[in-house]
Amino acid sequence: MTLFERLKADCAASWNGYVDHAFVRGMADGTLPQASFQHYLKQDYLFLIQFARAYALAGYKARNLSDLRRAKDAMTALLDEELGLHIAYCAEWGISETDLADLPEEPANMAYTRYVMERGMAGDLLDLHIALSPCVLGYGEIGRTLADAPATLRNDNPYLSWIEMYAGPEYQTLCQDTLSYLDDLAGPALSDARYGELLKTFEQATRLEIGFWGMGLSVRN
Repeated sequence: MTLFERLKADCAASWNGYVDHAFVRGMADGTLPQASFQHYLKQDYLFLIQFARAYALAGYKARNLSDLRRAKDAMTALLDEELGLHIAYCAEWGISETDLADLPEEPANMAYTRYVMERGMAGDLLDLHIALSPCVLGYGEIGRTLADAPATLRNDNPYLSWIEMYAGPEYQTLCQDTLSYLDDLAGPALSDARYGELLKTFEQATRLEIGFWGMGLSVRN
């Protein structure tokens, strides 16, 4: 069992509330109000910027040159690739880059992203990546689960491209790499006390992800 699988099992109720949220089910069957998804996309743009900051912090917290390069690569990918792709995807949903630039940040967005930064500042590289993991690995699980589910709407589902992106081989490879990296950071001898600290961080970050979905559902028209 990987560290991530152990953490999931020990906060199963929160994790299931996240990956099987009404927002996620609405993407699966195509019933999610489009205004909810558009609001989510707008806030996710700001979220990506804060995640780039988190990977900059990961560089500062690096144990060695390999960690530093990994943090640099993640930050570069976010700034030079992911943000551009997100802007293009938003444009398909009628959201302009000007709209994104003028956005106020929602409290649910601030709560999660600043929590990630706080855990990284107060702890070490493992604390930071555990706080990041519900997003990084949760999206991979959601995408894969929805893509494999027979009940997922395939025809005329406006959210199918989102599902396919996170179910796709590129993102799933990233998830497998992240799973291995978490185990590497934890090492072979994780004490019960240390695991308890990580579990608290993981569960809180998962609950904040639930709040992020709820933020999207708060806008329906």
